[in-house]
Amino acid sequence: MRIGVVGAGRIGAHHAGVLATADGVDELVVADTEHHRAAALAARVGARTAPSPDAVFDGTVDAVVIAATTAAHPDLIARAARAGLPAFCEKPVALDIPGTLRALREVDAAGTLLQLGFQRRFDAGFRAARAALRAGRLGRVHTIRAVTSDPAPPPAAFLAQSGGLIRDCLVHDFDTVRWLTGQEVTEVYARGATGGATAPLFREAGDVDTAAVLLTLGDGTLVTATATRCNGAGYDVRTELSGELDQWVVGLDARTPATSAEPAGPPSPARPWTGFLERFAAAYRAELTAFVRAARGEAPNPCPGREGLHALLVAEACETSRRENRPVRVTALTALPD
Repeated sequence: MRIGVVGAGRIGAHHAGVLATADGVDELVVADTEHHRAAALAARVGARTAPSPDAVFDGTVDAVVIAATTAAHPDLIARAARAGLPAFCEKPVALDIPGTLRALREVDAAGTLLQLGFQRRFDAGFRAARAALRAGRLGRVHTIRAVTSDPAPPPAAFLAQSGGLIRDCLVHDFDTVRWLTGQEVTEVYARGATGGATAPLFREAGDVDTAAVLLTLGDGTLVTATATRCNGAGYDVRTELSGELDQWVVGLDARTPATSAEPAGPPSPARPWTGFLERFAAAYRAELTAFVRAARGEAPNPCPGREGLHALLVAEACETSRRENRPVRVTALTALPD
């Protein structure tokens, strides 16, 4: 199987490295709008360089992995669909609802496969917690607490095109909560804050460095989700599921960047997690392995593109709530235009 990787930045380079050694991948073709970046990456992983992203859609490959800038996602998804190519795309499909709907309509019309990159669905801890919850081991789950914390702000250029902290970071928690529980988010209340030396950076981008959200699920379960760009202790992703019978925590291990205040508590980690590529390395590999199998027709699509629309609807409601300082009902998919 020949797979094209469009985008030779940080996540594209990581995916190319994984695919270069993946079972079932016979040839890897790397493309980027900056040809020198594609050539350098191809040389590192033993791949072939396409002259441009356009060349990936001319019959050169059997499937495509989209890891380009977010703004390019909708067009690349549509081009893959029109070329009849199975596609894996990093989240999001698009930064807004209309762009997401247009891209998904192209996929539906072509009848092609689109797998979206929500890598937490492939993490061993999240999968174990989902299995325990679905098996009833926690009993009725009354509270879920989710944490997503980056150790430092990203570059200003990224902030300007990221869609903001809620759409870029918390959207992972929104997807994970839906996937874990099988419940939809019905109402949200969100707040944001900005402070410290990096405050001007976020204000210029119209963003916040920290956000907290209260979600209400369809069955009444309450979820708190927080995110920040300023967690100096390290990269921290945790989800606590509290039920009447038991409590499970995802992301609690020897590298969790937290210090216990208890005299007999665990020591501070010697090597806290530094970033998402390190923390979720195994999940990214499993995600791409699943895509190769799905593209070959050996397994169903584990994360259809429409899942991104669900999570984005929650994120959009949160942004409205943050701006207007009020609870907001989440738009149902049935209320969207066909």
